[in-house]
Amino acid sequence: MLMEQVLLALTPLMIGTALLGVTLGIIWGALPGLSTTMAMALLIGLSTGMSQSVAIMFMLGVYTGSVFGGAISAVLINIPGTPDAVPTMMEGYPLAQRGEGGLALGTAIAASFMGNWVGIVLLISFIPLLLTLALEFRSWEMFLLAMWGIAISGTMASGEKPLKGWISGWIGLLIAFVGLDSIHGVSRFTFGSFTLDDGISYIPLLIGLFGLAEVLRVLPQDSPTGIPTQVGRVVPPMRTLFKYSRAAVRSGLIGTIVGAIPGAGANVASFFSYDIGRRRASKEEQKKWGKGSYEGIVCAEVANNANIGGSMLPTLTLGIPGNAAAAAILAALELKNVVVGPTIQTENPGLIFFIYIGLIIANFLMYGMAIVLIKPCVKLFSLPQTLILPMIIPVCVIGAFAVRLSYFDVYLMLSAGVAGYVLHRFGFPVAPMVLAVLLGPLADENLRRALVIFEDKEWWSVFTSPIGDILILVVLYTFYDGIFRRRG
Repeated sequence: MLMEQVLLALTPLMIGTALLGVTLGIIWGALPGLSTTMAMALLIGLSTGMSQSVAIMFMLGVYTGSVFGGAISAVLINIPGTPDAVPTMMEGYPLAQRGEGGLALGTAIAASFMGNWVGIVLLISFIPLLLTLALEFRSWEMFLLAMWGIAISGTMASGEKPLKGWISGWIGLLIAFVGLDSIHGVSRFTFGSFTLDDGISYIPLLIGLFGLAEVLRVLPQDSPTGIPTQVGRVVPPMRTLFKYSRAAVRSGLIGTIVGAIPGAGANVASFFSYDIGRRRASKEEQKKWGKGSYEGIVCAEVANNANIGGSMLPTLTLGIPGNAAAAAILAALELKNVVVGPTIQTENPGLIFFIYIGLIIANFLMYGMAIVLIKPCVKLFSLPQTLILPMIIPVCVIGAFAVRLSYFDVYLMLSAGVAGYVLHRFGFPVAPMVLAVLLGPLADENLRRALVIFEDKEWWSVFTSPIGDILILVVLYTFYDGIFRRRG
């Protein structure tokens, strides 16, 4: 059965389909402010007329390519193509400004390649362990995990003033609460507007906060920070990869485990791995973080790509998408009448093996196409800023409108751009806000479910979960570390 799937996946049609998906994914991910989820949601329409195997190979290619693609614009123009590329942007753009953009992108490519391998190997080898771990995260634990992500992001993004990062995160939570709540269907913060009943989409916010705000910030400058015209060597020396091999393995484990937890996506994995990497780095290396650290790029890119393999675990075995992008994979499978879950091997013999092989093929193709496509992207982004930055504005408008075909989202993107510009002027980081908007619904829904579960129990019953207790301590330590250790 395994050999049959290998031979099927290695046919020219399958490889060509995967190549098409990877290419479209990288290009889409590189577009400023867009997301992997959006790429998956829009390109899934192309798979409707394909056969089951071809559609799966295409979507796996898009998934793999788009996760890496966000690093290109993050490094070159300081605008993350995807939410999980924000840590890569923090380290890659300063390197690009020093003329090391090629080395930064080459490191990101190699880290993505390694991350995919870690995720695939762990997915194949440790399915029972990862499945058990994912099942242990219930409503209370998921709420705490989401709050930890917001706290870590606030601490990490705001330097010596974590309070500003946390304030940004709380603002993001308030934005996430707009709309009908998922438990009782009650309107919150809608002010009588039916448009707000569906909530505020994070994609227009992301485009505005990072895309339009960057244009507003850079264009008025007399000597704006230039988009690098020469990126130098793209393929990093092997000694760079060996130097950070320990951080890569650790980040791969983090990315895969986080991916196996339903609802925790690549953005959570990227931020967690980046923060843990900063804490575990040597004193000399820590001084480089935020100013251009190759280890920071490795931690972020390995984690968000390892997340792909991890996210496929609950998607295939439980029918619960590991993240929004995996939900598109699930939708593509359902379009082909594939019922995922515990009986997937019985009802669709060999399908899981085909998906494993498809991920491996897409990973190799991503590595090659990333190197090929970087130079054209440099040509695109190295046009004069007075030309390229205004060109980003219609891309932002189109990206915001395409989410729900709504002019409201365009106005939302414009408002977010102005707000992002103002926040930047006053020293408030926007990354915690974006992460809070992404994790807010997860935190809200799971907290409300947990309150229902604990409603008729004693107050101390919230401390009966070992994982929950550990997460409580971790959240408290994160706030303690942000307040007291930075003060010292």
